[in-house]
Amino acid sequence: MSTNPYDTYLEATVLSAEPTELVRILYRTAIESVRDARAYLADGNIAARSRAISKAVTILAELGLCLKSDVEPRLAKNLNELYDYMRRRLLTANLNQVEEPLAEVVGLLENLLEAWEKIEVQPASEQMELATAGF
Repeated sequence: MSTNPYDTYLEATVLSAEPTELVRILYRTAIESVRDARAYLADGNIAARSRAISKAVTILAELGLCLKSDVEPRLAKNLNELYDYMRRRLLTANLNQVEEPLAEVVGLLENLLEAWEKIEVQPASEQMELATAGF
């Protein structure tokens, strides 16, 4: 267990979060990583830029693995293709050391996060009440 208070808080937040909030956390972290990569690119810090891009690519891969294609196949397919596109753009930015793909990916991630932030999650107690209301 970490002794860093921020790490402890983050761990507690993740462990107690609803699935919708976990997706939001992943989007926020990916956005932060791509923004960091843009700053590192501007500073010429190749190693840090590569680490930040790698982190964002990993998050996008995880988001793709979490898609439930059995529930909403068309949406899952579209999101998976978008995640794949963003991963390729990030890798292009890293390989060619250019900023434009990073800016594009940040914009796409911000749009997705905005949509996810509009989704309201009912507390577990309310979900249980709704589930048992008919009995």
